[in-house]
Amino acid sequence: MSLQDKLDAFRANLEAGGPPYNAPAWIHEPMHRATAELIASGAAEHALKAGDKGPAFILRDSEGKTVSSAELLKQGPLVVSFYRGVWCPYCNMDLQALQAALPELTKRGARLVAISPQTAPNSRRSQRENELGFPILSDPHNDVAASFGIRFALPSYLRELYKNAFRNDLAVVNGDDSWTLPMSARFVIGQDGIIGYAEVNPDYTRRPDPSALLPVLDRLGARNAA
Repeated sequence: MSLQDKLDAFRANLEAGGPPYNAPAWIHEPMHRATAELIASGAAEHALKAGDKGPAFILRDSEGKTVSSAELLKQGPLVVSFYRGVWCPYCNMDLQALQAALPELTKRGARLVAISPQTAPNSRRSQRENELGFPILSDPHNDVAASFGIRFALPSYLRELYKNAFRNDLAVVNGDDSWTLPMSARFVIGQDGIIGYAEVNPDYTRRPDPSALLPVLDRLGARNAA
């Protein structure tokens, strides 16, 4: 089953009020509305695309160690996956799919990092619960997400839903009261610093399968060998 098939099955169960969330039906309308508004805004059209220069970044991992994109690119192509946070079940399924693909990515010489605005303790939880073998980097204020053109602010009605219905106060989870998130996105940056693959979706329930990264990495490898 593909990643998107799993996400679709999860969404169908969630919206039917199934376990483990047993979510009330009324919560879905504001979530659907916020996604529709983000799509209609055209925000995703402003994200970086294949052929653009990949922004350099220096962030800290879940243990507080500094991670530099420039240093990672010295070792091979860099796969960068942005996600919303440990509280998002769609994101966790995405991380698990990336973990399953990690051996194939590594075989092609790639380095993989995930980036989230959440604080380090929440990133450690992400790594532990999803059994990840790649680093999660904390992006305070979503500044790196902004450099990739994927940062957006949640509308006020969705902030209230998160805080009051979900007990998910992003000001606490992220250590930042901006209430911004990254659109779900995946990028492959070649060792020349140029983006070779970009997939950005304002609908957080839609994610590309990690298998889509493999031919991109194969092309980069062939180009470097030429």
